[in-house]
Amino acid sequence: MNKSEKIKLGISIGDYNGVGIEIILKTFLDKRMLDFCTPIIFGSTKLVTAYKKSMDIDLSFNGVKDISNVVFGKVNIVNLWNDDLEVELGIPTEASGKYAFKSLEAATESLKNGEIDILVTAPINKDNIQSEDFKFPGHTEYLESKLEGESLMILMTDNLRIGLITGHIPVSEISKTITPDLIKSKVAIMYNTLVQDFAISKPKIAILGLNPHCGDHGVIGKEDDEIIRPTIAEIQDEGKLVYGPYAADSFFGSQNYKKFDAILAMYHDQGLAPFKTLAFGGGVNFTAGLEKIRMSPDHGTAYDLAGKGLANINSFKEAVYAAIQVYTTREEYNDLTKNSLKTQR
Repeated sequence: MNKSEKIKLGISIGDYNGVGIEIILKTFLDKRMLDFCTPIIFGSTKLVTAYKKSMDIDLSFNGVKDISNVVFGKVNIVNLWNDDLEVELGIPTEASGKYAFKSLEAATESLKNGEIDILVTAPINKDNIQSEDFKFPGHTEYLESKLEGESLMILMTDNLRIGLITGHIPVSEISKTITPDLIKSKVAIMYNTLVQDFAISKPKIAILGLNPHCGDHGVIGKEDDEIIRPTIAEIQDEGKLVYGPYAADSFFGSQNYKKFDAILAMYHDQGLAPFKTLAFGGGVNFTAGLEKIRMSPDHGTAYDLAGKGLANINSFKEAVYAAIQVYTTREEYNDLTKNSLKTQR
């Protein structure tokens, strides 16, 4: 058995009233995907079988009660429940949120325990998944609470990576949340992930400003001059190739982003709006900075497309490829650094 067959890809199903199960199943209709990984879906054989029939998807799978019974080279489903669920495609329900969490919880536990190597998550609804056990703005924050490390949300394609200094917080909280320590922390995570996960030895990172025109020397806000610019100078003194702040309104339109290995945006929409304009449907969401690897497609539950056979699988498939690539690169980096330490001793 070669190494690629041993990569165990865990998949959480997301909200089953959205497009999650559809894009998962259609991705693995291409049997060549099994040359790269062994997919392990955390959900219900009964639920997936119902989807197969309703959407006429001819995909065979191996149902198991325990992850130890997974068969390499096949699509596996870990049967977490046998409940009869009412599927209401296109409609978020309390039940679809509840079982989205059951899937995510089990997949995360297996990731933490090393029973799977990587995790790809199908989209959840951030409202109906809320419960006593899930009080988070999204996947990123939940995974950070369960795994070691400090997270950084990165939206990426082969030639574009945008990370977020602040994530899922209200706009009214952004300026008071941005501090020198936070900026330094997110730069460090981005720098380390570019080195260990993307094999870029000397990363170049751009940082966007917070205010319009980076504050115009304090006319439209002082944060860029008083917090961001001095912090970038301190990071540069450490020898890191970090530049900015750049005015966000012109940075992408001018093609300036192509000069850098990654960009850090100050807040969610500042980074995601240009990313989804440039790469929607072909990009992925990577939770960097954690001990384990998680990817997801760059779109949501797409209730309006659920059950119509119109959902595009490209982003989910790219998430699978990207997770495998990052896993392989990180393993190689860890091997190299271990060998280097042995040599030095």
